[in-house]
Amino acid sequence: MTYNIKYDNINDTVNNWNDRKESMVKLIEHYEPAVLGMQEVLHRQLTYIDSALTDYSHIGVGRDDGRQKGEYSPIFYDHTKLKVLKSNTFWLSPTPEKISKGWDAALERICTYALFENKTDQSKFYFFNTHFDHRGVIAREKSAELILKKIQEINDKGYPVILTGDFNLSPMEKPIQLLKKNLQEGMDHTLKPFYGPSGTFSGFDHNRTLDHKIDYIFVKGFKVLSYIHIDDRMENNKHISDHLPVMATLEKEK
Repeated sequence: MTYNIKYDNINDTVNNWNDRKESMVKLIEHYEPAVLGMQEVLHRQLTYIDSALTDYSHIGVGRDDGRQKGEYSPIFYDHTKLKVLKSNTFWLSPTPEKISKGWDAALERICTYALFENKTDQSKFYFFNTHFDHRGVIAREKSAELILKKIQEINDKGYPVILTGDFNLSPMEKPIQLLKKNLQEGMDHTLKPFYGPSGTFSGFDHNRTLDHKIDYIFVKGFKVLSYIHIDDRMENNKHISDHLPVMATLEKEK
């Protein structure tokens, strides 16, 4: 699953985090993703989710200081099923190993990744999770190039790969097309017909046509058994976040 949970903006009166957080935890508990890439997660949100989801652990750092400051792009995983063998974070910039803003980006942006081992059969896979800049056109192009380069460098044993994120790009834009050349986009390759609205961004507007797709799950070395955009809402019909969660059911290719 990938899920932009909308950062906890204390000025949000109508869509305040405190009114959404329990519904979000219930959604995750219901769908039970083995691994979940999140975006826009502040430290106080991270600690709440971590305490509420008892079978999950997480990895990741804040993008502003490499520790707890600023937004995380954390990876939550079901520790009853998966084990982390290694993990790290790099910045989407010409100097990915240090805290930095890349190209024409408005903000620091990161990619957090882990090598997981399935406790059942000891199979391994890499999971990368990111959030591209919302303004920088060059930054989004260069970020896609950098992530593909990093996947190649880091995954030197050729394990299956999952890349999740809010890419702030629609499907026909150049960086998404570049990613599609190197990885499989889940919606394009799902064996069971795609289910849900075609888009993933709601902007908290419950009257909006949900056709703006900017959140994706890309894979390599996996079969995509199913792929869904989850439009679950709270009882008052409000959205749980300004993005819909995206979920893929995957099976390792033989």
